[in-house]
Parts: sequence; C-alpha cells; structure tokens
Amino acid sequence: MKLSTLRRTAIGFAACAVMATAGAASFTWSSNLDALSMDPHSTNNSFTNAFVSNIYESLVRFNEKLEIEPALATSWKLVSPTVWRYTLRQGVKFHNGESFGADDVVFSWQRVNTPGSLVKGNLSDLKDVRKVDAYTVEVETNSPLPTLNNELVQLLIMNKGWSEQNRAVEASDLGHQKENFANRNANGTGPFKLVSREVDTRTVLAANTGWWDKPKHNLTQVMFTPIKSDATRTSSLISGGIDASISVPLQDVPRLKSVPTLEVVQGPELRTIFMGMDQSRDELLYSDVKGKNPFKDLRVRKAVYQAIDVEALKRSVMRGASWPAGNLLSPYLHGSPVALNKRLLPFNPEASKALLKEAGYPNGFTVGMQCPNDRYVYDEALCLAMSSMLAKVGIKTNLMIEPTVKWSVRLNAADVSLYMVGHAGLPMADVYGLLKDVVATRTGKEGSLNAGKYSNPKFDAYMPRIASEIDPAKRARLIEEAVAIERDDVSHIPLHQQPVTWAARKGIALSQAPDNQMRLWLVHVNGK
Repeated sequence: MKLSTLRRTAIGFAACAVMATAGAASFTWSSNLDALSMDPHSTNNSFTNAFVSNIYESLVRFNEKLEIEPALATSWKLVSPTVWRYTLRQGVKFHNGESFGADDVVFSWQRVNTPGSLVKGNLSDLKDVRKVDAYTVEVETNSPLPTLNNELVQLLIMNKGWSEQNRAVEASDLGHQKENFANRNANGTGPFKLVSREVDTRTVLAANTGWWDKPKHNLTQVMFTPIKSDATRTSSLISGGIDASISVPLQDVPRLKSVPTLEVVQGPELRTIFMGMDQSRDELLYSDVKGKNPFKDLRVRKAVYQAIDVEALKRSVMRGASWPAGNLLSPYLHGSPVALNKRLLPFNPEASKALLKEAGYPNGFTVGMQCPNDRYVYDEALCLAMSSMLAKVGIKTNLMIEPTVKWSVRLNAADVSLYMVGHAGLPMADVYGLLKDVVATRTGKEGSLNAGKYSNPKFDAYMPRIASEIDPAKRARLIEEAVAIERDDVSHIPLHQQPVTWAARKGIALSQAPDNQMRLWLVHVNGK
C-alpha cells in the first residue's frame, strides 16, 4: 500500500459518522509527556511546540499534510532575493480581545531573540523583521532562503500589550529556572484559549469562539492529561477515562484493536532511524582493531549495510509497523527525493563476508555499539537484533545501551564507534534541516548529529546551494545530487521510518500527520 493511501486510510476512520454530526463536544487526550511551558518562545521541545501551537499562531502554518498554508498572514511575496513582504490578516483578535497587527509580529521577533529563548535557534536564518504599516511586515534573511515559511512556523505571535502589562517581554529562561507570567498563562490568537494549567496533571483549553478561521473541529472544551506510564495510559483508554492517546506502545496495539469501542490510527513518522559510524578517528575508541579505523573503508560500511535485514527488523521487532528506508529522508519531508527512497544494497550476509575479507578483515572484528533504550520505538530491541545479524558476518558488537540522558551526551561528544540515532527533519519539515544536522561536516553550526564525523567536501559544497536556491526545480536537482553522493558513500545506514501510533474512541476523527502533532482544530467528536 502506498504511504499516502495508508495515511489516508488511517486517519479516515469513522468519517461517515462524523460528517453527519454538527454538535459540539468535549475532548480528553493524553501523551506520555507534558508541555514544558505555555511560553511559546521558551523551549525547543517538539511536544511543547506542538501543544502551544493550538493556542498561538504564526504567519503561516502546516496542515495535516505538512503543506504550508496562510495563518496570520494572508499572502506573501519576494521583493528582493533576501526580503519577503507579508500581508497580515485584518480583524484578528487575541484571546483577551486586543487586535492583532504588525507591532505584535515585530515584538514577537524581538522577544524570540531574548536570552531565555530556545526557539531562536530555529530562526537563525532570519536577519530582521520590520513593520511596513499596520498590516504589513517585511522579513529579511541573511541569504536567499527558500524554506523561510517552514522556519516561520516557529515564530508564534504574542500580544505586545499583554506581554508588557504582565512583565513577560522576554522569554521565560527555563534553563536558569527563571519563569515569568507567560510560562503558565497564555494569550494567543489561535483556535483554543488556555483555561487552567496544572503542571504534570492537567491543562484545560476552551474553544476560541472568535477565531478568525472557520473551525473544522466541533470541540468546546479540551482536557489534556499527561500519563507517563504506558500501562496506565492504555488502561485509561480502554476504561474510557480518556478519549485519545498519541503515545500508544506498539505492544498494546493488538489489545486496543480488540476493544470494539476503540480505533488505532497508525502511519509513518517523519523520523528516520539509522546507524552511524565513526569515520574520523584513525583508531576507533571501542574496537579490537588497533592502528586503523575499519569504518573509513567503504567496503566495511557496505558490509555492515548488507548484514542488516531491515525487513526482518520490521517483522520481528517493529511488529510490522515500520517503513524500511532507502535513504535518510522521509518521503514526507519537503524536498525529499522520493526516487532515491530505495535500498542501495540488498540484504546479503555472504556479500558482507566477502567485502570484509577484501578489506582485510577475514575474521571480522569487534566494535562497541552505542544505543539508547528510551528514545525511539523499540530502540534497545532493534540494537539487540542488529547485534545478532552483524555477528553472523563476523562483526562482534559490545552493546553499550543507556538512557537517553547519557546517550545524548555521548553523541554530542562524538564518544561513539557504531551508533543508533534518528532525525525527523523538524521543525522545518524540510530535507535541508536533516542533511545539515546529520550529513554535513561537523562544525560549530552544522553536523550537530553527525557524531561519526562523516565528511565529504563534494557533499558540503551542495549545502549552501540547497539552502539558498529559490527555484524549486533547480533546488530539487541539487538535493537529489547531494543525496546520491552521501548514499553512495554509505555515510550512514538507513533503517526505517518508525510509526506514529495513536488510538481513540470510535466516532472521533483525528487528522494524524507524520510530524506527530495533535492539531486540535481538526479534531471532530461524534458524541459519546
């Protein structure tokens, strides 16, 4: 089944019943996490960003297909290679009744650049945001930027007057435990208003009846309850304590599917899971090979690639809920070269053994493999399975499995030899973000997740061109050529896109998207 068909099938349950309903309803949902703050500029946590996007809005937004559409701006145009002009929507009100305009946009840009803001890293390509008139702003970028709108999704607009009145003109500095009024209170223009906030317990929202957009939802009140325990969250779904969960453990899917009052919604996430290798050091940190680094040899990298059976991982570990990847980029990412989403080499242990022998390792070698055990879907189980597969071709792995808090420090320090990691291309939902973070040569600004320090000057030469090419057709060719370089190099070993798994009471339509974001303005409840 094609990805688009699968996604359409997954999100379309109960559609006929829902379309016939016009009544309003309450909605209770859960996740394994709570939002870290109601301040839209204080964190770069993906769940928090998604949650507050139901309250605050930007000039543009992603829909459930991750397509850019107008929000607080009605149109935009390029007036010079580095300046875009946005026409703002008139008649929009903040939740406290104040009018929205250009001053709020400029203020929000200035607030994003205060010390406590973590969102500013997602907007580093912007040079300035300035007022032209009451309903027009210009956004200047440091260089031509085809992905400007993708980045602007993260510039959530706050009310200048409300922020000044409540001494919240700077972002809450959570890193230094400096909160302000905006951390637990909110005043956006979005489809829902914040009613109450009890950290780690419950957050209540109410529909914004004065919202500028025509609602597709029929919700009056939304109650969010974070439930960290998988077992408790699943039990709450079955008992009717909550209407929906966006954190469903794969092992609970069969049980939930057996409950006649529930539906499971599942599709591929943007995130690709892959293996990386230390290709920088002259001698690996964790290996019995001394005086040289096996992973600098393309034949060894190909041997590892062909030793891993991604279809078996899908069957035996992922319970059928994964989408084997042909490259590092999800086909849902903006600009993804879908034609290259096919495996470079087939699973072939005998070919792996021959490649190792040719490279000078007829008996294989031993290497440490670094994996998290609480970051990705079945991450530990995947590493155990791959360890067994690699052993069959002579590559013995010393598993170094640890919690995310330790594993992430290890990645940042490049304290790895053979390691698992994943990337979703967010928050931009564009291929450039992933290629810059994962494949580009590691510097202070690029390669933040390139812990193996893969480096190819030919690939790097494409990055500024991809970043600045405005013409879509030319940019697509550049991306395809760059991905072909890293793919032929076996810079990393792609495994799969992991699943987004939600569950809900029958009669509730959820518009699930591959970024795993709950867009409450698209939820429709068919009555209890």
